Amino acid sequence: MRAERFVRGARLVGAAVFAIPGAWAFLAPASFYEQVALFAPYNRHFLHDIGAFQLGIGAALALAPTGWPGPRIALCGAATAATVHAVSHAIDHGLGGRGADVPALALLAAALIAAAALSPTRPR
Repeated sequence: MRAERFVRGARLVGAAVFAIPGAWAFLAPASFYEQVALFAPYNRHFLHDIGAFQLGIGAALALAPTGWPGPRIALCGAATAATVHAVSHAIDHGLGGRGADVPALALLAAALIAAAALSPTRPR
């Protein structure tokens, strides 16, 4: 029982510790930089990307109590990260990168979303 409570608590704290700063870094990168990430130089796109991947980890931790099998939870977390990452590149397209970044990342996100949707919801 203690182990179960510890696991639940660690999962909830972990989900919050990743998702809240991840959303902050993605939605308000300048504020996140000024308050948390004081590593010069400021790079809006880098903070957007960090937010994307932290949101993916937070999503995976938040989905754990659904009872879904691990592969589906992992796919949902990866799909979250990939989708927000594609949005990050679309928002920041004028800051650099390659012309093919947005379509390639969107294709990856779509594939992960499809795989998550098609994956079993119950262990086999």
